Amino acid sequence: MYCELSITSNFSFLTGASHPEEYMARAVELDLSAIAIADENSVAGIVRAHTQAREIARLVDERRDWDRMHGLIGPPRPAHIPAPPSFPIYATPRLIPAARLTFADAPPVTVLPETRAGWASLCRILTRGKLRAEKGGCDLTLKDLCEFCDAVQLILWPSDQGWSHDCGGWGALLSRLAPHFAGRMHLGLAPMYDSRDGVRFEELTRQAGELGLPTLASAAPRMHRSNRRRLADVLSAIRLGCRVDDLGRAALANGEQRLRSEAEMRHIFAGHEDAVARAHELGQRLSFSLDELRYEYPHEVAEGETPAKRLRRLAYEGLEWRYPNGATDKVIKLLEHELALIGKLAYEPYFLTVRDVVTFARSRNILCQGRGSAANSVVCYCLGVTSVSPEIGTMVFERFVSEARDEPPDIDVDFEHERREEVIQWIYERYGRHRAGLCATVVHYRGKRAIREVGRAMGLTEDTISGLSSQLWGFFSTKGIEAERMAEIGLDPTDPRLIQTLALVHDINGFPRHLSQHVGGFVITEGRLDELVPIENATMENRTVICWDKDDIDTLGILKVDVLSLGMLSCIRKSFDLLKKHHQLQYSLATLPPEDPVVYDMLCEADSIGVFQVESRAQMNFLPRMRPRNFYDLVIEVAIIRPGPIQGDMVHPYIRRRNGEEQVSFPSDELGEVLGKTLGVPLFQEQAMQIAIVGAGFTPDQADRLRRSLATFKKHGSVSEFRALFLKGMKKNGYDDDFAERCFSQIEGFGSYGFPESHAASFALLVYASAWIKCHHPGIFACALLNSQPMGFYAPAQIVRDAREHGVKVLAICINASFWDNVMEPDGQGGLALRLGLRQIKGLSEEEATWLTGARGNGYRTVQDVWRRAGLGAKVLERLAEADVFAALDLSRREALWEAKAIASAKPLPLFAGDMDGEGIDEPAACLPRMWLGEEVVEDYVSTRLSLRSHPVALLRHVLTPQGARLPVMTGGRPAPDLSKISYTRGNPD
Repeated sequence: MYCELSITSNFSFLTGASHPEEYMARAVELDLSAIAIADENSVAGIVRAHTQAREIARLVDERRDWDRMHGLIGPPRPAHIPAPPSFPIYATPRLIPAARLTFADAPPVTVLPETRAGWASLCRILTRGKLRAEKGGCDLTLKDLCEFCDAVQLILWPSDQGWSHDCGGWGALLSRLAPHFAGRMHLGLAPMYDSRDGVRFEELTRQAGELGLPTLASAAPRMHRSNRRRLADVLSAIRLGCRVDDLGRAALANGEQRLRSEAEMRHIFAGHEDAVARAHELGQRLSFSLDELRYEYPHEVAEGETPAKRLRRLAYEGLEWRYPNGATDKVIKLLEHELALIGKLAYEPYFLTVRDVVTFARSRNILCQGRGSAANSVVCYCLGVTSVSPEIGTMVFERFVSEARDEPPDIDVDFEHERREEVIQWIYERYGRHRAGLCATVVHYRGKRAIREVGRAMGLTEDTISGLSSQLWGFFSTKGIEAERMAEIGLDPTDPRLIQTLALVHDINGFPRHLSQHVGGFVITEGRLDELVPIENATMENRTVICWDKDDIDTLGILKVDVLSLGMLSCIRKSFDLLKKHHQLQYSLATLPPEDPVVYDMLCEADSIGVFQVESRAQMNFLPRMRPRNFYDLVIEVAIIRPGPIQGDMVHPYIRRRNGEEQVSFPSDELGEVLGKTLGVPLFQEQAMQIAIVGAGFTPDQADRLRRSLATFKKHGSVSEFRALFLKGMKKNGYDDDFAERCFSQIEGFGSYGFPESHAASFALLVYASAWIKCHHPGIFACALLNSQPMGFYAPAQIVRDAREHGVKVLAICINASFWDNVMEPDGQGGLALRLGLRQIKGLSEEEATWLTGARGNGYRTVQDVWRRAGLGAKVLERLAEADVFAALDLSRREALWEAKAIASAKPLPLFAGDMDGEGIDEPAACLPRMWLGEEVVEDYVSTRLSLRSHPVALLRHVLTPQGARLPVMTGGRPAPDLSKISYTRGNPD
C-alpha cells in the first residue's frame, strides 16, 4: 500500500491543475491507502475532498450491502443505486488534512496533523502568517512553526530539490527544529523527471542518514491525471502574467507530475523502496479526520442563568410584547413545541446569539428583519428576530430545526445597507476576532473571465478574445456548435490554437480563481475560531474571514449567522423616522395597520414604483392579473415571478385556477393537503419536498438531499439525479406517468431558483410595509427612497416624477434651503413638500455639503459669499452653479457659473482685502444669453440626473404624430432650431 502525503490541488490557486474531489476519486482507482491534500499555505480545499470521501464511502457501503445480500461480487445494481467508481476493494482512502508552509527564512515544510491538537496548531500558524500579510498572502518564519508545534509531523523539502547539498545547511535547519519536533521530522524525496533523480535521491538519502532523518517518497502531484498538463501550463502563465509560449522553465517538462499508484512509486524509487513504505506507515499513524471537529455555540448568557432558562424567559417576555391582548392557545402550544425541540438539540445558545445581535441593532435604531426559515418560528418572532407571524400559511418549525437532519438551523437577518458595518464591527468587538469571522466565497472561473484569461495566456489578440466573449451563450449552452459560432464572427474554426484555447476554456470552467468574502455569513464560536479554521485578512479594512465557504461549513455542521444588508430596510427606517418627526406616528414593521384594502387597491393597479420586490416590469404586469387582496397573496406574488416557477410552467396554471378558468383538482387527498393553499400548483421549496415524500415515497434523508439540490442561488443544481427515483415512487403510489412527469418538471424548475415559503413571507412583509408608506405618505416614501440610493430599479428622475404624479410638491435644490439629504418641509398650505437635497448633485461629496450647510447661518447672498464662508474650492462652486442651486439668489445658472469661473481664475486675495460681506472680486457685468428650456433640462440631467422643469420627451411633443415620431429636418448636419428654442420662464415650469 502507498500513501501520497503532498498533493497540490487547484486551491493552490493558479498552480494545481485538479480539484480535490478528483484526487479522491483517482485515489480510489489507484488503490491508495490515504492521500494528504497539502496546498500552499492553505487548507481551503480540504473540506471538498472530505465531502467527496464521504460520498465515496456511502457508495462503497451501498455496494457492499448489495453484494452481501446476494452473496455475489459485482451483480447488477438496482436503478436507484448510482454506479460507484471502479474501485477494486471495499475500502475508501482516508483523507489526511495538511498544508505546505512556505517561510521567509527556510525551505518549505509540509505540516501533517496527528490529532485534533495538531490541527489546532496548523490553523494557528496559518492564521498568524495570514494576518501579517495582505489578502492572499502569508508571512511566516521558522520561529512561528516552532511556537505551534503540538502533535504535528513535518516533511522537509529542499526549496528547489537542490537546496543545500551539504549537511551544514540541513544541520542549521535541524538545530532550530529539533528541540520542538524531535522524532517527528522527515526528509521528502520527490522526482523531477530530469534524468538526475537517481543521483539526487542518493545524495539526499546520504544527508538524511547523517542527520538521522528518515526519508519519505512523494510524487508531489500537481494533477490527478497527465491530461491536465496543458491546463497546468495555462494556469502558470496566468499566474506569471505571460503567454504559454514564454513560460520557459516555468512550464512542465512533461505530464509526469501526477498522482501515482504504489507500483509506479516503487518503480520510480527503485533502490529507495523503504521511502515508499515509510510514507504508508506515516499515513497510518496520522489518525486525525475533519469529522473530529466539533463546533460549540457561544455561551454568552446572563450570570447564574442557563441558556435554556434565558431563552425561555426571553421568549415569554416577547410573547407578551407581540401579543399584548394575549396569545392564543395555538401560539402558546407552538412556542412550547419549539422550545422543547430546541432544548433537545441544545440549540439555545444559537438563538440567544442571534437575539443579542438583533438587540444591539435595535439599540442603535438599525432596522433589521429575519428572513428565510426564521419566519417559521414563534421563538424567532418573540425574540424580535423576525416580524412575520408564524401563523401565516402552513409553515412548520421542522423546516427550520429538524431532529432528523441533525444539522444547525440557519437564520438570515437583513440590516439597513448603510449601517450593516456597525453590526459587523460590534460582532468582532463582542466576541473577539479570534472567535468570529466571515465565511469565504470561492470565486470560480466562469464565462468571460475564463475566455479572457485563457485567451491571453494562449496569445490570442484582444479582438479575438472579444469575439469569443460575444458568443459566450453559444459556447456554454450547447456543446458541439463551437465551429458554427466561430465562423459567424469571422474566426477560422479549424485553427489549432483556437480549438485548443476553447478546449482549455471548458477545462478551466469551474476552477477556483481566488477567495473572496461572503456577503455576510458570520461564524462565531465558543472557543478559538482560529483553532477550528485559519483566519485571514479580507480586502476590506477591518474585516477578517475564514477560508471555508458556506457549503464547507454546512458539511462540517458549523454555525453561520447571515448578517446581510437590504436597501429597502434603510428606506423603511428613514420613512418611519420622517413619520415620527412630521406626523408624530410611531410605527414598526410589526405594528403597521394590517390588511389595508387601499394598499391592495394601489398594488392591483400596478402602482408600485419603488415598492420592494414588485417594482420590476414583470411584477407590474403580473399584479393586475394576480390582484392581491391579502398578505398571503403577496407571499405568492413574491415567489411566483422567479426563474424556477416560470421555467416550471407554474405561473399560468396558477392564474387560470385563481380566476376560475381552470378547475382546481388534486390526484389524491394527500397531495391536496400539500398543494391546497397554492391551488394545486407547487410554488415553494417546501412543497417540492412534501410532494417527494408524500407522492414519491422519499425518505427524509432523500427529501433533504433534494432540498439541497434546489438550494437558492446554487450554481450547479443536481436535481435531475432524483428523476428515476421520483418517477418510480410516483408510479408505485398509483399516480399517472404524465402527472409524475409534470410534477418533476415543475420541481426541476426550482433547480434554477427555488424559493422557500418562509423566505417569501419575510419579503412579503417588506412589500406590504413599503406599499403602505407609498400609499398613505407618498412624499415621505419618495424622500426616504431618494436618501437610500443607490437601490432598486428606478433612477431618481423616475422616483421624483412618480411622487409628483401622486400629488407631492417637489422643490428644487437650493443653496439656502437644501441639506445633504432630501427633506420634507412645510409647503405653505398646511402640507409637506419634498425639498431635494445636495446629495443629488453629481460630484459633490457629503463632507463638502456638510461644510456648506454648517457655515450657512442666516443664508448666503452671493457665490463669493459661499466661497468665503464655507471655504469650498472653485470646482465645488462650479458644480453647485451647474446644478442651478443659486436660483433663490436670483442668479441664473450661467450667471452663477460665470461668478464661479471668476473665482477660479482669480489670484488669492490678500489678507483683509474685503470683509466677509464685501466684494472681493471686482468683476464687470457680463451680458449672458438666456438658456432655452431644452438647454436647462439637459443641464439638469447632466448635473443632478433629474429635472423639475419638463420631461425630455415633452420637448419633442410637437413633432410626434399618432403614427409615430416625425423627425425634424436636418440642415447641414444640425437639428432644426425650433427644438431647442422653447421659451422658459423661471418659477413657471409649466
